[in-house]
Amino acid sequence: MMKPVKKAVFPVGGMGTRFLPATKAVPKEMLPVVDRPLLQYAVDEALAAGIEQMIFVTARGKGALEDYFDIAGELVATLKERGKQAELAVLDETQLAPGQIAYVRQQEPAGLGHAVWCARHITGDEPFAVLLPDELLWNPGDPCLAQMVRARNEVGGTVIAVMEVPEEETHRYGIVDPGATKGALTEVRGFVEKPKAGTAPSRLAAVGRYLIEPECMAILAEGKRGAGGEIQLTDALAQLIGRQPFHAFTYAGARFDCGDKAGHVTANIALSLERADIGPAVRAWLKANI
Repeated sequence: MMKPVKKAVFPVGGMGTRFLPATKAVPKEMLPVVDRPLLQYAVDEALAAGIEQMIFVTARGKGALEDYFDIAGELVATLKERGKQAELAVLDETQLAPGQIAYVRQQEPAGLGHAVWCARHITGDEPFAVLLPDELLWNPGDPCLAQMVRARNEVGGTVIAVMEVPEEETHRYGIVDPGATKGALTEVRGFVEKPKAGTAPSRLAAVGRYLIEPECMAILAEGKRGAGGEIQLTDALAQLIGRQPFHAFTYAGARFDCGDKAGHVTANIALSLERADIGPAVRAWLKANI
């Protein structure tokens, strides 16, 4: 019987150098889109997919991540005294049950695969999800990970989220070598991390959401280095092809690359326009100035 996915790994140890100087003091995962940090969007997506335990793979200087999901006792007391019920309700959204979050350290920046491997003692022999918080996949009515879980229930094995990217951008991503396609699911025959220009087997690019079987951890434990001299998650996943079902799932929704400055600004604008409280003001400014 196929085990359900109940644990999610969030690799949040990166330095965020593209957002310096802000990330000198603030983890990139805590940069806000409107009024919520990127990490909150990813956690909400995981919860909507039935995930019960969040595993944050952190590094030095990431204490703000732990503080954010803790109870801010003095702030809560002050808001209660002042009758700020709306603000208290907002804070409630950041609270998870005791023990629902676990933190592990990645002591060296050795790649995404290494970060995932650092969570091995918590994921154990269970399947798990991986979410990259700087990829904001926005579909509040049907979040990406929930779409993927439904797809996995049909086919089993490993499922990764993909979207088509322009040919000239394929060198920036893990790219799928596709097999047969049925609806949103495409069989994965191969997986290439950041292929050289003109060599990509398709335009289907991994966009930061994975449902992974536990066998992947043993492959990551071998510590083989790939592109950029790092331990690549895609290289380990590629070794599972042919050993278990492996599919790419074409995600239906908006995607914002918030690891990029332009993508982060675009996300703020797009999500602001959807808000009843600030959307009209933002729309009026855009109309008057652009």
